[in-house]
Amino acid sequence: MPVKEKNTEGNIPIRKIKLGMVGGGPGSFIGKIHAKAAQLDGQIELVCGAFDVDPAKSKIQGKEYYLDPSRVYDDFHEMIAREKKLPEGERMDLLAVCTPNHVHFEPSKLALENGFHVVSDKPLTNDTEDARKLVSLVKDTGLFFAVTHAYTGYPMVKEAREMVQSGKLGKIRKIVSEYPQGWLSEPMDDPNHMQAAWRLDPTKSGKSNCMGDIGTHALNLAEYITGLKVTEVCADISTMVPGRRLDDDGNVLVRFDNDARGIIYASQISAGEENGLKIRVYGEKAGLEWIQVEPNTLIVKWLDRPIEHIRTGNPWCSDLAKYNTRFPAGHPEGLIEAFGNIYRNVATCIQHRLEGKEPPAEALDFPTVHDGLRGMLFIDSVLESAEAESKWTKFSE
Repeated sequence: MPVKEKNTEGNIPIRKIKLGMVGGGPGSFIGKIHAKAAQLDGQIELVCGAFDVDPAKSKIQGKEYYLDPSRVYDDFHEMIAREKKLPEGERMDLLAVCTPNHVHFEPSKLALENGFHVVSDKPLTNDTEDARKLVSLVKDTGLFFAVTHAYTGYPMVKEAREMVQSGKLGKIRKIVSEYPQGWLSEPMDDPNHMQAAWRLDPTKSGKSNCMGDIGTHALNLAEYITGLKVTEVCADISTMVPGRRLDDDGNVLVRFDNDARGIIYASQISAGEENGLKIRVYGEKAGLEWIQVEPNTLIVKWLDRPIEHIRTGNPWCSDLAKYNTRFPAGHPEGLIEAFGNIYRNVATCIQHRLEGKEPPAEALDFPTVHDGLRGMLFIDSVLESAEAESKWTKFSE
């Protein structure tokens, strides 16, 4: 297959990155997000997939994406084996893992072992030892591996990180990261309810529902913005709806490696809440507040002057925020754009490698397999703390 040559200034990639997908079949919410986000910037082309455990449904999804029927596979084993035999530039370069939690590890592992880069949903795996295996594989292969902690892709989250890293807030003292939802306030016993059925099943969701599903996002956002790491947790984990096998609410006191204190809480039984992710970071000089339902605004609360509202797309934003902004000020950027920033950065890194060049630092700014491992360790530590008699549980890699 012919490749697209660079222009004389050398700023057009040699070709698009070829994407394959596992999961994301008919009725999937997250699969559509991945597909749209990956192709948002024109750097990635969806070329193949194994979209569902039912081959007939996989073929239906392949038709929706106008794929060559010969590249819509019955399962990911067949897809990876057959794609590997295709010539470079035609076969997939990157695998998107858009499955329920219990099918994150195997396709990711097989892709890495066969030379394919990976973008995976979180949590990274259902088991921490499997997460460690992926970390080791990424190290051994040198391949790129991104985890879709997509909220780190918002421009104003980037702005918050830059403000903290530049010292504008002073030493960080307090972090409150919260993620309340209300959609599981009532029993969800219908096995046909696609979103609830697997999340509430320990064989598919893993050892945790609420803290694994959204609590890890709250942790990741806190650590990404501040650059700090949680070192200890004191957790109270609950299952509020009778008969439910996994947690639906959690409250965690945390200590960070600079001696800052914090609270991370996640809930899926907070009636009336939609997708209420919010973070507040307090330093010696100022505080920050970012709310996911109003993502274009970063609120800065100064100790010695009026509150400041920083808005996406304005010239006074940091270079990192500008790099992750697509539209002029006043045009909302949402979840697909945030996902798209992760995919664009991974694609840029792969394209630079194809050209034998080092990727720019801003392109390396995406959640990695190590962030995925942190999420698994957080789940372990929180559940251990919830069952322990002691007050604090160490969080350590």
